[in-house]
Amino acid sequence: MEPPDADGAVPQMTRHNSRRLPVGAEAQAGGGVHFRVWAPTADRVSVVFGWKDDLTDAIPVQLRGESGGYWSGDVAEARTGMSYRYQLDGGAWPDPASRFQPLGPHGASQIIDPGAFAWSDHGWGGVQREGQVIYEMHIGTFTRDGSWAAAMEQLPHLADLGVTLIEVMPVADFPGRHGWGYDGVNLFAPTRLYGEPDDFRRFVDRAHASGLGVILDVVYNHLGPEGNYLRNFSRQYFSSRYKNDWGDALNFDDEHSGPVREFFVANAGYWIGEFHLDGLRLDATQQILDVSRDHVLGVIARRVREAARGRGTYLVAEDETQRSHLVRSPEEGGCGLQAMWNDDFHHAAMVALTGRQEAYYMSYRGSPQEFISVAKRGFLYQGQRSKSLGAPRGEPGFDLSPASFVNFLQNHDQIANSLAGRRLHTMAGAGRWRALTALLLLGPNTPMLFQGQEFAASAPFLYFADHPPELARAVAAGRAQLHRQFPSIAVGAGVELLPDPGSSDTFQRCKLNFSERQTHAEVLRLHRDLLHLRRDDPVLGKAPRGTCDGAVLDAAAFVLRFFGPAQDDRLLLINLGPQSPLDPAPEPLLAPPRGCRWKLLWSSEDAQYGGSGTLRSEAETPWNLAAESAVLLASEVIGN
Repeated sequence: MEPPDADGAVPQMTRHNSRRLPVGAEAQAGGGVHFRVWAPTADRVSVVFGWKDDLTDAIPVQLRGESGGYWSGDVAEARTGMSYRYQLDGGAWPDPASRFQPLGPHGASQIIDPGAFAWSDHGWGGVQREGQVIYEMHIGTFTRDGSWAAAMEQLPHLADLGVTLIEVMPVADFPGRHGWGYDGVNLFAPTRLYGEPDDFRRFVDRAHASGLGVILDVVYNHLGPEGNYLRNFSRQYFSSRYKNDWGDALNFDDEHSGPVREFFVANAGYWIGEFHLDGLRLDATQQILDVSRDHVLGVIARRVREAARGRGTYLVAEDETQRSHLVRSPEEGGCGLQAMWNDDFHHAAMVALTGRQEAYYMSYRGSPQEFISVAKRGFLYQGQRSKSLGAPRGEPGFDLSPASFVNFLQNHDQIANSLAGRRLHTMAGAGRWRALTALLLLGPNTPMLFQGQEFAASAPFLYFADHPPELARAVAAGRAQLHRQFPSIAVGAGVELLPDPGSSDTFQRCKLNFSERQTHAEVLRLHRDLLHLRRDDPVLGKAPRGTCDGAVLDAAAFVLRFFGPAQDDRLLLINLGPQSPLDPAPEPLLAPPRGCRWKLLWSSEDAQYGGSGTLRSEAETPWNLAAESAVLLASEVIGN
């Protein structure tokens, strides 16, 4: 096999003229199944198949060798629904590109015909970067049943709430009874834990009918420690060139990396083409290690757009190093993604709401200026030194659209990184939490909610993973070591109190209780009203770069001003401290447009949200900011 060229391009392979993907088992229109697999060091590769998972008595059918280490062949007797394995080097293994593993990663693969599903979303145009409200969801804990079918029943609630885009945590199959999904090993096989592949398709189809886009969290930086059979086909899937935080690095730029790149690029296109997904969330892109001139993330972005066939797509990166070039166009030397998660907003909010300034929070003050800078410039760290890292962090992104930055108060990682998987509303004062919720949902950046956040769910979100005993002990020890970076947890019995990741009880405790939509109705109303304001207001949520400005008003208060196209400005006042009379108020952003005055549009202290009432703040009287509150004002022409 030739290595990729200097640009990391994938060499051209011989293709079967009716294949969707370069590898895997694909049912043919005229009958039979075409099999193709990469096994460059094998002397012989056969496929065994039948109607049962136990294929010990099946007669092997030898595949023919191709250039580049591929093996392929049409098998007329094979049918959709049959089980199969590949035989090579004295063993029989599941397909690395299996579309379904009914008995999990250690079982046989199943032949799936994706063309048999009847889609109804033909008029769906996809999604764009601007105007999104993201909702992160773990299918196994989102509902009591933990299935695609049960989650599908909740789509009308999310659409009514004001969500536009669902981000599903990883579903590539993994061993065990439960898990977050980041240890997936069958990247083309939606886990059997939530249903069959067509159940996933049905979920997406129903979401589109409800006006909701769906993106999938994918992990292209490592594979899980159990059930990973890629090495049985080729050790060249992995590289010793780099160190990876979670296992062996994947080979995207070393010798024989062409088929590896092809495998992962095809996977990205597969989710878009065969499941009609609207994009991907790319996990920990700082660990997708590639020095090729054509970075694999850029290749993935192109493949996603091709697979969408004209539909709008959305690619968002989680990148700890905050490399803003990921969202720049290829012409600017970027990878062409649409957005990036913004940890800076979360960390500043965590310090402001809890005072917790340890571990990676030590690089933040939770100050008004930080929130203004996030609104105007996205990342807080764009190349200057980070205290927690002791080194520079980030790249300049001053010119990027505000929608390029995905802000959040909660996500799966950050909730689980607390001692007991506590949600933020349980750690912060109610007034300040409502105020920063208003900032999140009305600010110019793209907001994201984590499942249950909209009704202050009491369920924690803990780390859970079902592994064999020895591996389970190592995983639990690793989680304990992660939490020792927080001195408040490391002291005393904190680490010893961490829930066991392998316990079924740990998993069950994380399931949402939808009856809390009624018992916590004021919180749900808060989120719905804010998201409807964002959606319906002619200025909010549509503010391009340069139309939002801000100023610090005192030690705990600040203002954001959104300049409308026709003097229809908006003023968002946030006070995270005690009641603050602004008299005098020498800040020009507080002045209404010429011939206008301010009127109240919304207040976080409205009694319907659990607040204690709204103080008057008008130009004719001294400004008076209620303690721990947010208010939204709109300009109106005097005399109206």
